[in-house]
Amino acid sequence: MRLANKIAIITGAGGGFGKGIAHRFVAEGAKVAVVDLRGDEADRVARALGDKAIALQADVGAPADVKRVISETASRLGKPDILVNNAGTTHKNKPILEVTEEEFERMFRVNVKSIYLFVREIAPVMRDGGGGVILNVGSTAGIRPRPGLTWYNATKGAVNLVSKSLAVELAPWKIRVSCISPVMGETGMLENFMGVPDTPENRARFLGTIPLGRLSRPSDIANAALYLASDEAEFITGVDFPVDGGRTV
Repeated sequence: MRLANKIAIITGAGGGFGKGIAHRFVAEGAKVAVVDLRGDEADRVARALGDKAIALQADVGAPADVKRVISETASRLGKPDILVNNAGTTHKNKPILEVTEEEFERMFRVNVKSIYLFVREIAPVMRDGGGGVILNVGSTAGIRPRPGLTWYNATKGAVNLVSKSLAVELAPWKIRVSCISPVMGETGMLENFMGVPDTPENRARFLGTIPLGRLSRPSDIANAALYLASDEAEFITGVDFPVDGGRTV
């Protein structure tokens, strides 16, 4: 059990990558707070995980909600050892001049501000508890951006870079910080990234840009998160770990 007796908070865990991470962590002995804006989806995932999981409905861009997630996790499960900032959003792939200000602000609020809010609340808790692990889910879009997603690319570039900066600044408190950068995945946001219907023909065009020839899966991201969160990676911090089938090579 690679995460035995660990307490993890996973945002955006009502589906997609976050759900996959939650299932993997519980299978390896962790207790998990399943956090999602969609309370019903968080409940569904937590129920499937049994008594090692709790569901917390929260807006990751709202300071009061973030503070509540940390306090409820601590009171119901125990001091959090691991935080996975997975919650994210995008807009439909389209020309830059068609992106609305509302879409721009929503992406930075969910993808970037949420990390600021969670780190502000959890870093002192981890420091006082002797350390911890923070994993931020970035994207290959922050390394090798696709056209039509410029402002989404910018949010993920911020996630990728802030992870390295946090790793250096929080190292004296024994808090390891790393970033996982998936290529496009088999999640509910796929059609938005593609900007076209998810037909076999359109999918084939995108698969042609990934050397290993498939999209990422929640299990791929979960396996990477498991390693980085475990004691096996105790001397690893500040890495940007592409899980991309060779997309960024």
